[in-house]
Amino acid sequence: MRRSMICGWALGALMALAACGSTTTPAQPTPNPVTETFSNTLAPNGAFTHTFTASASGTVTATLTSVTPDNTVSIGFSMGTWLAATSTCSAVLANDAAVQGATLSASAATSGNFCVRLYDVGHVTADKPETYTVTVTHP
Repeated sequence: MRRSMICGWALGALMALAACGSTTTPAQPTPNPVTETFSNTLAPNGAFTHTFTASASGTVTATLTSVTPDNTVSIGFSMGTWLAATSTCSAVLANDAAVQGATLSASAATSGNFCVRLYDVGHVTADKPETYTVTVTHP
């Protein structure tokens, strides 16, 4: 009887130890960032909206990589949520005095449709329209 109690106790202890193993939650895969480039030419009072889709949550960065012929001219540069039902870019971040090299960065809480908008803030002239390039990196 004593032997059977010792064996039962040992078996119970082994089962308890086996149940104490750590459990880990597998890490979610990080999506590869996507880079998109948009360009157009701003005329006085002009504006352009470019849309993109983030496949997951994460950092979204938009950079005004080029403004020509005068890279010192400031233009409006915003980033926000794209509302397809109304074809509206609802700005979340805005820089109304962006020059070449300006960056907007935000954290997208979920996947979804987003946008960047570039617009004249009164510095583009009819005799010298400004061509811009903006690069957007997102999940």
